[in-house]
Amino acid sequence: MPLLSCTDITLDLGGRRILKGVTLDVGEAEVVGLAGPNGAGKTSLFEVLSGRQLRHGGDVVFDGESIARLPMRERVQRGLVRSYQRPIVPAALTVGETLKAARKAYKPQPSRLKVEWAAEFTRMRVPMDAPTGALETLERRKLMLACLLLRDPRIVLLDEPASGLTGSEIDEIDLIVRKLSQEYGVAVLLIEHRLELLSLVAARVMVLDVGQIIAEGPPQTVFLEPQVRAAYFDLPLSALDVELAETAG
Repeated sequence: MPLLSCTDITLDLGGRRILKGVTLDVGEAEVVGLAGPNGAGKTSLFEVLSGRQLRHGGDVVFDGESIARLPMRERVQRGLVRSYQRPIVPAALTVGETLKAARKAYKPQPSRLKVEWAAEFTRMRVPMDAPTGALETLERRKLMLACLLLRDPRIVLLDEPASGLTGSEIDEIDLIVRKLSQEYGVAVLLIEHRLELLSLVAARVMVLDVGQIIAEGPPQTVFLEPQVRAAYFDLPLSALDVELAETAG
């Protein structure tokens, strides 16, 4: 039985159908990629799965129970957490103050050792007294993820964690995602435009276009499907072959 699944999800916004019968599932400790062009509905799907936006049709099931009517806070309490495209951390606080505030926000409160573990797990390399407003993008993403890990999630919805990062910084995100899945049994549903990250960490990839899933399977085969290239990558097959070959190597 999947840990998280959604069936025939529809969503209408501004008089337009954004999601058109989306069905997907994520197993325990599985890493699943979600790709697609801008405007395909990827973040809107995260809004529905996380409870920030109520769907207009379909169902969302977590650990065998429908959560489609539950508010976001109750989904978080059950272990379903999400990140955002822009790392949301309070610029007026220090790193330590941000982690402390996140700790106090959760009931029951995580231990101080848990806070230290979360900072170490995400490989944060900035002092606790550093102002969050001065952090580089990678460290802001790590801090946001550390705050999420204080909740002891069973699944994390990651929205473009590699956006704006360099190759070596993407390697760090790769390592964090792998450790979450392989060492701690946390499932990950990952929205990402960077082929190299999806190809490295995701066992399966689903491609969303105009609110519908158009392809699903291993990334090395899905990214080569003609309809995927036409909808998302807009690359000639030869160029894509080279990129995937380099990633696989």
